[in-house]
Amino acid sequence: MKTPFRGFTAILLKEFTIVFRDRTTLFFMFFPPLVQIIAFGFALDNDVKHMSMVVLNEDRSTESRQFIEKFVNTQTFRVVGEVRSLSEMSAAIRRGKAYIGLQIPPEFTRELHAGRTARVQVLIDGSNSTTGLQALNTAMGLAFRESLGVLMNESSRDGLPIEVRPQMLYNPSMRSPNFFAPGVIGIALQIATVFATAMSIVREREKGTLEQLQVSPLSPWGLMLGKLTPYLCIAMAMAMGFFLVSRWVFLIPIQGSIVFLLVSALLYIFALLSLGLLISTRAQNQMQALQMSMLFILPSVFFSGFIFPRETMPWIFYAISTLLPATYFVELMRAIILRGATIHDFWMNLVVLGVMGGGLFVLCALRYRRNQG
Repeated sequence: MKTPFRGFTAILLKEFTIVFRDRTTLFFMFFPPLVQIIAFGFALDNDVKHMSMVVLNEDRSTESRQFIEKFVNTQTFRVVGEVRSLSEMSAAIRRGKAYIGLQIPPEFTRELHAGRTARVQVLIDGSNSTTGLQALNTAMGLAFRESLGVLMNESSRDGLPIEVRPQMLYNPSMRSPNFFAPGVIGIALQIATVFATAMSIVREREKGTLEQLQVSPLSPWGLMLGKLTPYLCIAMAMAMGFFLVSRWVFLIPIQGSIVFLLVSALLYIFALLSLGLLISTRAQNQMQALQMSMLFILPSVFFSGFIFPRETMPWIFYAISTLLPATYFVELMRAIILRGATIHDFWMNLVVLGVMGGGLFVLCALRYRRNQG
């Protein structure tokens, strides 16, 4: 009686032997993703501090100097120099010497003491939207607080009419690594796994051993599973290493269940390896396999919610994001690691990853059997 996974053990032992003999492949599976997660975890930071600012203080009063000092005390700005005219200020921003220009007019103190609106001008370099938006929000917030303070002194009120007391949940210190590191894990695993299995069948074809496999008494299911399993074990070891790096290097506490974390990683890795095998059954050489892998990796970086919120994307890109395994894994990582969510909160993501992995694996086996026939 023929078994559906005939030849699985033989292919499994063969693939384990090949993988552990190929130290170059092992090196490129482990080292670049590890460097990536460490570099991205430290480099990706939305909290911009100490942006260079030039000042045009035409008032030269105690109040104007105190106002400049309050800008510096926000930790968002640092004064790198003074200018003597608006044209000089604009030139400094254009040359990249400063991101911000602050102009305080000569009548600043006089207008302030007279109870009229004291206007200041802030020039912001908008060529970088991240730093520009943070500079704008900080400047507007500072002006708003100063205006409230003056109005309260004039009205002799003891407090604000309405007081908001925000409480930041799950990431109270607003650390960027807490947000980015779980997403980097998903992208790093995808790069390592998809490339590895995408080369698997292609390597057999280029070496001329694929024909031998096709005429051997191997079932397509056994062949596919045998080629996938060694990389599954290696990738799970990588995932556990990434979790340790997140915990002990970036000091991100894992709030949720370790078991559910590993189950999520297992389903995600299985889906990625199946995707790589599907690419391998279509590609004719390693260059084609590499190019086809990049077609899935780049959208995962931009559309999965790793960096940009999916809700702000146009509908076509949001629809594309629902087809990417990374989308569901990034959500799972942030839910389990940061929010301590339970399986009742994220079971649908697990189901989707399981269906994706199973569907892609079936497609791999069916396509290989068709080619074999």
